[in-house]
Amino acid sequence: MYNPPVSYFWHALRADAVLLEASENYVKQSYRNRCHVLTAHGVQPLSVPVLRGNSQVKTPIREIEIDYSQKWQLVHWRTIQAAYGRAPYFEFYSDYLREIYEREPKFLFDLNVELLQLYFKLLKLNKPLQYTATYQAEAPEGVLDLRNRIHPKIYPDNLHVKPYTQVFGKQFAPELSIIDLLFTQGPASISYLQ
Repeated sequence: MYNPPVSYFWHALRADAVLLEASENYVKQSYRNRCHVLTAHGVQPLSVPVLRGNSQVKTPIREIEIDYSQKWQLVHWRTIQAAYGRAPYFEFYSDYLREIYEREPKFLFDLNVELLQLYFKLLKLNKPLQYTATYQAEAPEGVLDLRNRIHPKIYPDNLHVKPYTQVFGKQFAPELSIIDLLFTQGPASISYLQ
C-alpha cells in the first residue's frame, strides 16, 4: 500500500510478522497506488500514476512502473505540506518522507516498501517484513488476509481507529494515511495504536 491507512498499522502492531503480497497482479483503484490525507478542503486522495497499470493485461505488482512524466511527487509533496505543515510533528518527520520522494524509485512496489519500512522505523514497530513467493487466492491458515479488506472503496468493519486530534475539520476523518497520525501525534502514535 502507498502511505497505508492507520488501520493497517493497527493490525501490523498485533501481528507476529507482516507478509507483503509480492506475487499478485496489480489491482487498480486500491491503496496500492493511493492514499487519503486531510486538507483544509476535506479528505483528498493522492494517487501515484503508473505505466501499464491501466491496460487490460494483468501485470505483476513488482513490474508496475511509476510514471514520473506527470510530476506527481511535486503535487503530493505540496498537498502534504499544505495539509500538515502546521502539524506539531511535521518538522520531525517530513525530511524522511521527502527523501524517499526525491529518490524516484522505478517501481511502485519498491516505493511502497521503502515507505512502509520508514513508517515501521518511525513508529518503532519491530516486526519482520516477509514477502510472498507465489500468489495464493486464499491466505494460509493463521494468516490474517487484509489484501482486499483495507480498500478505499470498502468501509471496513475492522477499523479499530479511535478519534485523535487532526489538523483540519471538526469531525474525525477515519482511514487516512499513517502520515496523518504521525504528523499530529508524533512519538505518541504507537501508544495510540496500542
